[in-house]
Amino acid sequence: MIEGGHPLKGEITPQGAKNEALQTLCAVLLTDEPVTITNVPEIQDVMRLIDILKDMGVKVTRKEKGNYEFVASHIQLEYLQSKAFKESAAKLRGSIMLLGPMLARFGQGFIPRPGGDKIGRRRLDTHFAGLFKLGVTLDQEQGGTFYKAQTKGLKGTYIHLDEISVTGTANIVMAAVLAKGTTTLYNAACEPYLQQLCTMLNNMGAKISGIGSNLLTIEGVSQLGGCVHHTLPDMIEVGSFIGLAAITQSEITIKNCGIQHLGIIPEIFERLGIILVRNGDDIIIPQQKSYEIDTFMDGSILTVYDAPWPGFTPDLISIVLVTAIQAKGCVLIHQKMFESRLFFVDKLIDMGAQIILCDPHRATVIGLDRKYPLKGIEMTSPDIRAGMALLNAALSAEGTSRIHNIEQINRGYEQIDVRLNQLGARITRV
Repeated sequence: MIEGGHPLKGEITPQGAKNEALQTLCAVLLTDEPVTITNVPEIQDVMRLIDILKDMGVKVTRKEKGNYEFVASHIQLEYLQSKAFKESAAKLRGSIMLLGPMLARFGQGFIPRPGGDKIGRRRLDTHFAGLFKLGVTLDQEQGGTFYKAQTKGLKGTYIHLDEISVTGTANIVMAAVLAKGTTTLYNAACEPYLQQLCTMLNNMGAKISGIGSNLLTIEGVSQLGGCVHHTLPDMIEVGSFIGLAAITQSEITIKNCGIQHLGIIPEIFERLGIILVRNGDDIIIPQQKSYEIDTFMDGSILTVYDAPWPGFTPDLISIVLVTAIQAKGCVLIHQKMFESRLFFVDKLIDMGAQIILCDPHRATVIGLDRKYPLKGIEMTSPDIRAGMALLNAALSAEGTSRIHNIEQINRGYEQIDVRLNQLGARITRV
């Protein structure tokens, strides 16, 4: 329940990066030595993965909030064929990344078809195509809903990915670090999450070069050791808070943003007319009565579209769309990667937004420049990022909004109601 229309003020610190944590948590399976990961976001998806690791036999010690030690010295392979594993892993898309480390260290792995966001088709072919080339065979069981993978020995090879898949790249890299010989991975994802994973693996004794590019060279080693790894701030939270400050006419300081890892995210919000002041590693968004969307040099309407890194992350498309509602001017939002991610705009239209949904991938937002306030309504969150975007819209609207299915928001944002209420928001869990 959100009572909108209240400006916010204060400081907020982004949580650790969800997408990075899901990768690095899977990597603890690659060694029997202790691995410590700090700044772990204690959100639903991450805690589910930690529970799966515990059930697999990993000894997990929570040293303090966000600081965990993992020791994977006694893995129970039989658990992977249990009904409990199938049910828990199926609820979490990130569970697919357990496969690469399991194959690398134990020569076998099991995985159900993962769940997660309902934002369109998210195929697994890229994962398996790369693993096949390393020497993995796959059997589909139970009507294609459960996969059994095994290998007689992973061997390095040349792999050209058919799409730039972040989780696919992570899975293949984690398998290749213990393969015999050298693996060359082309058209690899190069998001900061992947850079962090590769750096962590190198600290464990792997030999990965080309980090930060789309061409990774992985020289296989016989074993890996332990390490200490620190998770980056979540750039999706940083972008979400920038949009929140603008649409609610608030002055917010975002602390410890990891600015050098944000890519073009700040610039995209600046093109919406939002003033950002960089102060060390903090970003200050001053209170603005109005913000005007930029145009291209020839005067044509600005287009914001998602692309693989170093392009603009698809996870912030929903936030940019909502932020543009109260800007002055127009913007075309082109969500290229998922065909169902814009379907939440009908709820924004019900709130009073001027949006034309051109097709499943494109929406034109006509900025209201605050001439017409949004009104609170009852709505349902379809996915993590749309959920946060709807929350931003509700906080800027007049009246009270209800958001159902907030489990989707919980999956990606840690205690978001508590943290925003500390800035002056009025959010109640019912």
